Amino acid sequence: MNDTTDVVIVGGGLAGLTCALGLKGSGLKVTVLERDAALGGRAGSRLDPDTHDAIDLGPHIFVTQYPNMMALLEQLGTADRVVWQPGRRFLTMAHGAREVGMVNADLPPPMGFVPSTFFDPTSTYLDKASNVPFTLYAMQLDEDALLELDDVPAADLLRDMGVTQRYVDTFWSFASMSVMNVPVEKCSAAALVRFYRRLIGHRSFQAGFADGGLAELFEHQARAAIEREGGQVLTRTAVRRLLGDARRATGVELEDGRVIEAKQVVAALPPQALSKLLPEAWVQAHAPFQQLHRFEACPYISTYLWFGRKLTERQFWARAHHPEDLNCDFYDLSNIRRARAGKPSLICSNIIYAQRAAHLSDDEVIAATRAELAEFIPAAADAKVVHAVVNRIPMAIHCPYPGTERARPEQATAIFGLTLAGDWMKTGLPSSMEGACHSGWRAAELLWKSVGQQRELVRPARPVEGFTGLLTHVSKWLPTRDFTKTVVQAFVRA
Repeated sequence: MNDTTDVVIVGGGLAGLTCALGLKGSGLKVTVLERDAALGGRAGSRLDPDTHDAIDLGPHIFVTQYPNMMALLEQLGTADRVVWQPGRRFLTMAHGAREVGMVNADLPPPMGFVPSTFFDPTSTYLDKASNVPFTLYAMQLDEDALLELDDVPAADLLRDMGVTQRYVDTFWSFASMSVMNVPVEKCSAAALVRFYRRLIGHRSFQAGFADGGLAELFEHQARAAIEREGGQVLTRTAVRRLLGDARRATGVELEDGRVIEAKQVVAALPPQALSKLLPEAWVQAHAPFQQLHRFEACPYISTYLWFGRKLTERQFWARAHHPEDLNCDFYDLSNIRRARAGKPSLICSNIIYAQRAAHLSDDEVIAATRAELAEFIPAAADAKVVHAVVNRIPMAIHCPYPGTERARPEQATAIFGLTLAGDWMKTGLPSSMEGACHSGWRAAELLWKSVGQQRELVRPARPVEGFTGLLTHVSKWLPTRDFTKTVVQAFVRA
């Protein structure tokens, strides 16, 4: 016996839930399908059975430039459960036991981080100056110009622009691994420059964290809101394949053989999962589906360590990148979550691009993580670890290798009734929670349009400001769009 609905959304992560919430008031019956027992996808959480603390798959960061993620939390009434770092400090970098702070100065972009960079002792003034021409170049680029860089490895572009190897090692290697999740030698220059333009294009950035498990900010609230609208949310419900003829989507077939017929199908899935559900006729009809193999999953490992005593008052810090290191960033949840205030340290960390650690046992991961932690906080070496958990996650985001930025698909497809959503869509954003929510709102806009109504749900990113915004605007009057690049490369060669 078949079920029927107006819209079936495959995937109960941030993109799928945001899409469902964006259809509030549309009159469309919405069914959300999630194969796992809980909602949230890669932003999911669970309770540790021994300590009853909420554990995320891995710690996630909010930033103040996340308008679409914050729009979701505002709708659900949980925006006040983001704990923002106090003051103007955006990031603490740990170079062994030495601490270097990235602090937002109240200066026009791109000058906000310049004072911190100027006094950073890990590179010379010549190294820092070598990054200036590249910064000027990045400030000129629009979306079309960015995509022209997609086939170039980021490290090659940086060196071509005269950035010294020391500055590539001390700044860009960290930025690429921590934000883009791949080494700078393997990252698309377009993807890295896209992030950098956002970083230098606004007056201030502030980092925030969930007060509790990340999914606690949206999972139950989203389910309740969808059900109040007459929709349904089905967990532990795996989809075997998407259904339809060569030109039209008509529903889904579940693993148990049941069919759900729908007027509209939204596939809010990672590319690897989507590729397994597509009819071959759709792959042939829609060219972007033929590029799904490009989107390789980036695995990561997240370690949680419960200590017997308090180790630090810091909320969040990151390790300077070294190829032989494992962990990238650390969080003490006893300084973030209100329920753990005054309790011993609960420190979690991320091993990004974790192929290099796949052969390690959990005990070896814990030992290596503790050793790296102790380089910055020596007390961690002899403090008692009362409990530990190692999460191995198959996918953080897709690896933004050269060629992937152009392959990111539009959300509307050539298959009538089929819409895509996910952080890997062509949103103009790095793959992130913000990108996932942006795509969810956009998918909902497309579905509103299908019933003859217009809705503006996506919150556009703030235009770049200060000197960055000025140069972006005047660059169209330069002799060529690559004027700065041409001048710099001629100087470097000379």
